[in-house]
Amino acid sequence: MDTRSPMAVRFEAFAKDLQSRICAALEKVDGSGQFRADAWERPGGGGGISRVLAEGTVFEKAGVNFSSVYGQLRPELAASMPGEGLDFFACGMSLVLHPKSPMIPTTHANFRVLQRGSALWFGGGADLTPYYPVREDAEHFHRVLKAACDRHDPAYYRRWKRWCDEYFYLPHRKETRGIGGLFFDYLQNDRERDFAFVSDAAESFLPAYLPIVDRRLRDAWGEPERQFQLLRRGRYVEFNLIFDRGTTFGLKTDGRTESILMSLPPLCRWEYDAQFPAGSREAGIVEWLKPTDWLGLGPDPLTEERP
Repeated sequence: MDTRSPMAVRFEAFAKDLQSRICAALEKVDGSGQFRADAWERPGGGGGISRVLAEGTVFEKAGVNFSSVYGQLRPELAASMPGEGLDFFACGMSLVLHPKSPMIPTTHANFRVLQRGSALWFGGGADLTPYYPVREDAEHFHRVLKAACDRHDPAYYRRWKRWCDEYFYLPHRKETRGIGGLFFDYLQNDRERDFAFVSDAAESFLPAYLPIVDRRLRDAWGEPERQFQLLRRGRYVEFNLIFDRGTTFGLKTDGRTESILMSLPPLCRWEYDAQFPAGSREAGIVEWLKPTDWLGLGPDPLTEERP
């Protein structure tokens, strides 16, 4: 039986259309690569479309996934979520883009809706992971996302930016995954207002990211920069496999493994106790991997706990 609320159905149509439009925009930027569409079904209910571009001119691997799944939660997972009963519906659009050039940042975005019984909530966000960071790029990315937040609630940017800094943190490395962005979950206030915000934030992803690609596309790089990129990609893999909520939720709800793990880069490396010359850009990366007030907003007054 279809237990989706009207809002869930509405978001499903939005997410599927968003996937198509983002893929078209990325193909245009890449110039040569094309997305392969892979439709799949989930045993137990629902399915999705995974689209992957591989070995393009700009993107070494770009994955843009749409999923719409339903069924019954495992009791131990249900106990940690709002709502009642075991029936659930989850729908979202997620992407991870791994550029070929070490000068262009990797990026991730995800926008989703979940429903369990009478409870429905939104989650998502976007973040940037540069290998050779440029402050102009960090400021642009955050400025565009802040503008999307401000159109709905002036408190949103600081709140979701802080949560992003906390969430995308590797405690065993004592560093953030990148230079942050937005992360939010369990957004369940007014459904119309929440949908308006989430859709606006999703539409803001390409304006936040593509100008950075255009600026860094012609930056020179060679084999040393490539090897550093592969080393830093290892950190990305560590986070996604150990801490990422989407990965955990997908695996615990019997999702499609290929689609769940599409976020992983095609190549990466780990080196024992890697060291870099003092003063080099490689050694300086650690100064970027901590919560930073990129827009000069001053001290964050928020103190509420995170779900």
